Amino acid sequence: MKTSKKLLVRALNGETLKTPPVWLMRQAGRYLPEYRAIRKNARNFLHFCYTPDLAVEVTLQPIRRYDFDAAIMFSDILVIPDALGQQVQFKEGEGPVLEPVRNVEHIKALSSQGVLDHLSSVFEVLSSLRKELPDDKTLIGFAGAPWTVAIYMVEGRGGTQGERARIWAYQDPQSFSSLIDLLVETTTEYLINQIDHGAEVLQLFDTWSGLLAEEQFERWVIDPTRRIIEGVHKVHPDVPIIGFAKGSGLLVEDYVRKTGVAGISLDCNVPLSWVKDVLQPRVTIQGNLDNQLLVAGGDQLEIGVQKIMANLNTGPFIFNLSHGIVPQTPPEHVARVVECIRSY
Repeated sequence: MKTSKKLLVRALNGETLKTPPVWLMRQAGRYLPEYRAIRKNARNFLHFCYTPDLAVEVTLQPIRRYDFDAAIMFSDILVIPDALGQQVQFKEGEGPVLEPVRNVEHIKALSSQGVLDHLSSVFEVLSSLRKELPDDKTLIGFAGAPWTVAIYMVEGRGGTQGERARIWAYQDPQSFSSLIDLLVETTTEYLINQIDHGAEVLQLFDTWSGLLAEEQFERWVIDPTRRIIEGVHKVHPDVPIIGFAKGSGLLVEDYVRKTGVAGISLDCNVPLSWVKDVLQPRVTIQGNLDNQLLVAGGDQLEIGVQKIMANLNTGPFIFNLSHGIVPQTPPEHVARVVECIRSY
């Protein structure tokens, strides 16, 4: 395995550091006034993601403001269904709206041909960031995991309990597998190309993994994630991959054991003592401050940061949130968290 001086890579290689690396999911976003100023220059959200100058600038904004240890490229997990030919829109006040995929014929209408060409602007963003980032900062690429992307594709929007996708997966697992298989193949190639263009660490977001029962979790979350990681590591064996199986509770132990992730990003409902005793001996821990506590601020915010540090900073650890920064977050609260971590 290659060595690195970058804190995030060192932590993911299993090193315990005196001060953990810190970055935050959705660290580039609507809570920053400089982001909102740039966002006005894009026709819509997908245009924003596909315009390299804009995506590079907003990726760098939180690095300049907070001196985070890593930058995560500005994009969205739904660029994959968009590239496959599904109609994807982001509507103000609604979020993502997709033309639903509901049967085998809809799956057959999707095409992996030309996906990488469609996503060439994302790779351009990564190449530019690699040149512009300070030498001590890690560049993170990412994708949505197949189950979570499939939820959006089948339901046609977020914010659901995934009823249609879950019922389809129970009633006709063979046809549902064809959608998951397409997403495994496409996502693997997408991530390999992200590394080719400068990504040094990857994160797989499985935001809706907590909707699944144990056997379904094994089939639709663990197995596709394992296949993607194996595929990426055949080409780039030294690039660490962080998994985020949100809401999966105790099932996260099987996820860590069976997928091959180098790091596991945790939400805030997992007991820290259990994480320290059961998970941290196996894998680097990333997390897990409640994003609503980040909004609230005050003494409780500092207490929350210190509790996480006291429990997890004795092993391989990356400080992060339990989910992404929400728009109403005061920027000064983010600065306070970074200060608390680095003065701990």
